[in-house]
Amino acid sequence: MAAGAALAAKRGEKRKSELKGASKSMVDSMSEKELQDMASTKRKGKPQHASKSWPHG
Repeated sequence: MAAGAALAAKRGEKRKSELKGASKSMVDSMSEKELQDMASTKRKGKPQHASKSWPHG
């Protein structure tokens, strides 16, 4: 998600001042192509946000 935010800033769709954490450093240190590749990569093995009330029983 940080790569997506950094990519949006790189393209001018988002202000750099709105970025936080990793996306802030990524926008300056990576090319648009690198950010695009990273943003489109599936998050292998990374858990999605899970609701505490899941499963709904």
